[in-house]
Amino acid sequence: MMVKGVIFNIQRFSVNDGPGIRTTIFLKGCPLSCGWCHNPEGRQFEPSAINGNEIGSELTTGELFTEIGKDRIFYEESGGGVTFSGGEPLAQPEFLEEMLTRCRDNGFHSAIDTSGYADKALFKKILPITDLFLFDIKLADPVCHLRYTGVSNTEILGNLKFVLKSKVKVIIRIPMVPGITATNENIASIIEILTKTGGSPEVNLLPFHRIAEKKYMRFGIKNIMNGVKSLQETDLEQFRMLFETSGFNAKIGG
Repeated sequence: MMVKGVIFNIQRFSVNDGPGIRTTIFLKGCPLSCGWCHNPEGRQFEPSAINGNEIGSELTTGELFTEIGKDRIFYEESGGGVTFSGGEPLAQPEFLEEMLTRCRDNGFHSAIDTSGYADKALFKKILPITDLFLFDIKLADPVCHLRYTGVSNTEILGNLKFVLKSKVKVIIRIPMVPGITATNENIASIIEILTKTGGSPEVNLLPFHRIAEKKYMRFGIKNIMNGVKSLQETDLEQFRMLFETSGFNAKIGG
């Protein structure tokens, strides 16, 4: 019997969620509550109606794979594949595992865009069937992490260490939020964590932007970042250089 999952968006022809041309699947539900979230409509786990907008629909793995299969030619020609994002894709573990297995069995490159907040047993389970982890690191300080995301980062950092010590490819993604994550202290602490963990993963610095403001308005969700200015690449060059001088390949953007 095929597993069912809740999806709130399927974005075709993505080029910023892994190599090549990709189909990005947004799974609904996230245990974090980051104030700078670009997909606030995807936080709730069940299909919902927000201000008259229907958010999320239930699909079986077979139904979703049929949609993914329509883009096979683009994966083959570009070296692309499928990226599972959210929300937090690991929050729907059985559905994600079956989709990853289907991708592996059909030769589709798979990537997971994750906050890292999940049981380590799940990481151990999906590691052999995942080609790339886009692993978000937001805040190094545990108190600040709890304050701004609603959860501890202890489990996240433990999972990060586990994934980095495996042979799977990992790209570290850091959302650069003015005055919160985009500080010298936070970046220096993240560099220290990565250096101690070992390995030299690629690092992507993702500048905060206001593109989601209309979503917050449309869905009637409080936007604590309202009025905060978007960051430009020039604003992040100093942080990129901190990574470069520490031996990491870092770039601005995904």
